Amino acid sequence: MAEGPEQTALDEVMTRIGQSVILHHAGDREEARHRFLALWAEIGEHGEALHRCTLAHYLADTQDDPSDELAWDLRALTAAEELSDDRLDEDRLDDDRLDDDRLDDGRPTGRAGAVAVRALYPSLHLNLAADYAKLGRSGAARSHLRRARGAAETLAEDRYGDGVRAAISRLELSLGEGGTPGEGRWGPPRQRP
Repeated sequence: MAEGPEQTALDEVMTRIGQSVILHHAGDREEARHRFLALWAEIGEHGEALHRCTLAHYLADTQDDPSDELAWDLRALTAAEELSDDRLDEDRLDDDRLDDDRLDDGRPTGRAGAVAVRALYPSLHLNLAADYAKLGRSGAARSHLRRARGAAETLAEDRYGDGVRAAISRLELSLGEGGTPGEGRWGPPRQRP
């Protein structure tokens, strides 16, 4: 598929998000937040769902106030759910269209977006669980933690998947949700004395 101006613009947004993530991981939280907010102002509430999901997901991590962090994580989940809805709409199109991962105007199809965001669901729910825990809302935290664990079953056995599963396990312990060995929990089996 030839790369047109629309494709270049879409890739540019993801590149800019990635650059801001690098700044944040390097310790420049304020500059990362500033860049994320500027990009949010550009794409807005009605921008591409994949961009909004990704941007809000990372923007949440730059917030000082747990309530603000929760608001951004909720925006990320809402955009992810829109991608899932788009995927259902794409299933109604003819088979030729389903083989392509871009619409005629260069935007990712629901299929491409849904595949990309599927790997984010465990992290989205994990972040929401952590947000609710910080705010003292343990019921909501446990609910999202269960959703994170369920969504994590689809993660690959790679560095990202291992990291998300480990973070889920840590939050489970923090919330007193750790089970006994053999209940489907991740991690090495407990050694007998």
